[in-house]
Amino acid sequence: MGFILKMKNKTYKNELIRSMKMLSKKKQTIFIGQSVEYSGNAIYNTLQGIPSHKKLELPVFEEVQMGMSLGLAMDGYIPISIYPRFDFLLLTCNQLINHLDKIKTMSERQFQPKVIIRTSVGSKKPLNGGVQHTQDYTNVFKKALKEVEVIYLKDPNTIYKTYLNCINPKVKKSFLIIENGDFYNEK
Repeated sequence: MGFILKMKNKTYKNELIRSMKMLSKKKQTIFIGQSVEYSGNAIYNTLQGIPSHKKLELPVFEEVQMGMSLGLAMDGYIPISIYPRFDFLLLTCNQLINHLDKIKTMSERQFQPKVIIRTSVGSKKPLNGGVQHTQDYTNVFKKALKEVEVIYLKDPNTIYKTYLNCINPKVKKSFLIIENGDFYNEK
């Protein structure tokens, strides 16, 4: 699997860091979620170099966070809404599936909010977080979401291009970006 994680001197983690720095330079972006300002999970380590004024630290209240993300997007921001574990993104299903995913249709295209949702399939190495922290629901969300594009990041060479597409002003939709926690610490 090393060939997937390191190609052309690009590592998974470094490409995430580079992508987040690129996103942070956009005037409308704001990073919200758990451990965006303060250390507490592996995703935090990919936010190196992001200015504090671009971060909004939140407590553990996943559904409210998704609702806030939709509200911010409707007000012109592009939230990068961070959920450290895919397992806990399940708690957002009402706001994600019934609101963010359907708002364009419900509003007859008056609202086309852009939210970039980052989550991670929890790492099983060096310590397995167990079944509550390491599940991959990619296929479930691909079936449930019609307007929000679901992308699983495997190859470091696609990470930057993926996030660049997410921020493209011509692209009028939201994204669920799934990362793999086991890849964060690979060389």
